[in-house]
Amino acid sequence: MPMTAPRVAGLWRYPVKSLRGEQLAEADVEADGLRGDRRWGIRDEDTGRILTGRREPRLLLGAATMTDDGEPEITLPDGRRVRGAGPASDSALSAWLGRRVALVPAEGAPGGNAEFFADATDDDSPAIEWTMPAGRFVDAMPLLVLTTASLRAGAALYPAGDWDTRRFRPNLLVELGTEGWIEDGWCGRMLEIGQVAIEPREPCARCTMVTRPQPGLERDLDIYRTLSRHHGGTFGVWTQVHTPGTVRVGDPVVVS
Repeated sequence: MPMTAPRVAGLWRYPVKSLRGEQLAEADVEADGLRGDRRWGIRDEDTGRILTGRREPRLLLGAATMTDDGEPEITLPDGRRVRGAGPASDSALSAWLGRRVALVPAEGAPGGNAEFFADATDDDSPAIEWTMPAGRFVDAMPLLVLTTASLRAGAALYPAGDWDTRRFRPNLLVELGTEGWIEDGWCGRMLEIGQVAIEPREPCARCTMVTRPQPGLERDLDIYRTLSRHHGGTFGVWTQVHTPGTVRVGDPVVVS
């Protein structure tokens, strides 16, 4: 493969935790993540936990976008849409999921509690609870960065799998012409994208989310098993923001 200078190949934000998100041509990078990313979650009113696709796979059958006024708009699997928080949205979401839930903001609240499975390939394994950082319903850090090199590395190990970027829910996808798990080596370095500077800190430990079905993608436990056997169960890198600004698809990425 010819050498390709690193560039932004894709941008995504996920306004509501664990729902499918929206692909963007450009995005504002704030001090704690992409504008509008994971600012909302669906809370189980009986347990108080924020639902995720780990414990409630049906969430990936719904999708969310952010309106111009900053409200989330959710498209349910049957095509109905609900906008913003309130009784009407809560009623529609509760009817869909068959449990009492509410659409809640992360801003102004302590970090939300959620669960994942001890064994990412076994939904009957023990559930482990963790607390997300305050301000956004992110698992660990503000941004998730992935490269096309890592997608190719995974596909080479398990060519029967569909290594569609949507499985891995990055905020930034960086196109590279090199081979291997390249972003692992970026941890502790700086990525400069125009005036924006971000710092990858640690590989992202993966879970059952990468195996879950969503429109156009089938359930596939061997995606996770491949990562576990060959790459320590990680894929992509958790990243902090140093200098906010705007990033666009096609922007060059300088590793310094």
